[in-house]
Amino acid sequence: MSVSGIELLKLSERELEHVLRLDEGHFMDLKSKDITPSKLSKTIAAFANAEGGELYIGVEDSPRIWNGFLNQEEANAHLQVFETLFPLGEYYSYDFLDCSLADGLVLRVSVKRSRAVVRASNEKVYLRRGAQSLSRNDEQIEILKRNKGITSFEVEPVNCPVEFVTNSEAIINFVLDVVPQAEPESWLKKQLLINEAKPTVAGLVLFSDEPQIALPKRCGIKIYRYKTTGKEGVREVLEFTPLSIEGCAVSQIAEAVRKTVEIVQSVKVISPAGMIAVEYPREALHEVITNAVIHRDYYITDDVHIKIFDNRIEILSPGCLAGHVTVKNILRERCARNPTIVRLINKFPDAPNKDIGEGLNTTFDAMRKMKLKAPIIELDGGYVKVVLSHERLATPEEAILAYLETNDSIANRDARTITFIESENQMKRILQAMVASDMLEAVPGRSRYNAAYQLRCGGALGEEDQKKSEDSQMSLEL
Repeated sequence: MSVSGIELLKLSERELEHVLRLDEGHFMDLKSKDITPSKLSKTIAAFANAEGGELYIGVEDSPRIWNGFLNQEEANAHLQVFETLFPLGEYYSYDFLDCSLADGLVLRVSVKRSRAVVRASNEKVYLRRGAQSLSRNDEQIEILKRNKGITSFEVEPVNCPVEFVTNSEAIINFVLDVVPQAEPESWLKKQLLINEAKPTVAGLVLFSDEPQIALPKRCGIKIYRYKTTGKEGVREVLEFTPLSIEGCAVSQIAEAVRKTVEIVQSVKVISPAGMIAVEYPREALHEVITNAVIHRDYYITDDVHIKIFDNRIEILSPGCLAGHVTVKNILRERCARNPTIVRLINKFPDAPNKDIGEGLNTTFDAMRKMKLKAPIIELDGGYVKVVLSHERLATPEEAILAYLETNDSIANRDARTITFIESENQMKRILQAMVASDMLEAVPGRSRYNAAYQLRCGGALGEEDQKKSEDSQMSLEL
């Protein structure tokens, strides 16, 4: 049912209880209908300026009860304010929630991350952080504009000699290969890479041989090797002093990929076939490192970090996702925080990017072809983190049976190592399910403290066994 373009949704008792159990946080807020629309506009603006979220109006707190509007007309004052500030359309949607077991209608406002900086009814800018809507000062608003791709730090002039970009090896080679009829300085000015007789951030990143001199801690790459599968890399498991990769963006990317591949090839892990060298698709590493360099926020004083663990690689790029891009839509949406860098780096011979938005999709395809699990993309504090896991797309049962093709037995610890399952109890249940499915049997003469398992005679993973295994695993998950 739809009234005045706003849908009325009927909720079941279970759905009603779900709403009342919602936790307020970064993406969720619940407010009383008695709060004025102007105050509620702060929450909506804060969601739009962050990663989006949902606001339920008509739910009381302390105690948590449903206390909605008597009818849709009673919500008109709210809707009039919201429609003026946050018009129904691409970023905002509204619906009424109704349940026969509860009093009144709850107005749900669903907010997407906006391309523009959104202001509340008091003309102030707010940003969602945790369960709070925090006001932003002028400096913070400028940072927000950069995060949304409205402005970019790459255009800022840097107080260093213009010769850093007009007389570098990088610009001379570029001009000879790409625009041989041009003079370096005139071409750089035409591309707005020199501003007020000073090189811009983009000009230094692209064409200075050592931009790190003028932009210390803002355009380098650090590579770490941690000899662990633990969640955190700590000094005790650091194999060597972190490597610093410097130079212009193109040479930096190439050297970082080369060095990462070299280090990865030295990593050995246990597998069904014994100890083997870890391998990741080179094109996946190339695309993620390229993205980290060209889309990072150069305003932030930190390097790109590449952390190589025994079972994964983490690439952290300073800054949040730009514009309207989110973790959920990143494979289909585009927004360049540094459009000049993205455009001009594409003109280099053997450009690291193709500027057609294919980067991360290529990474996902490359990991899939190598039968590795899909990359994980997440926001980690003030960084975009991409995790490439050396975890096969095989089921735990398949990995265990493959291991037993070349080994006499397998213990819980070995099984956890090859399947990347951390929980001893979870692995115990999987092994017991495989025993119940007649795929494995306990090695005779072992106590429960040193238990191990071996293939049952004739215990190949046939179709019937595979079905039993899948059914057992499903029951465990449920």
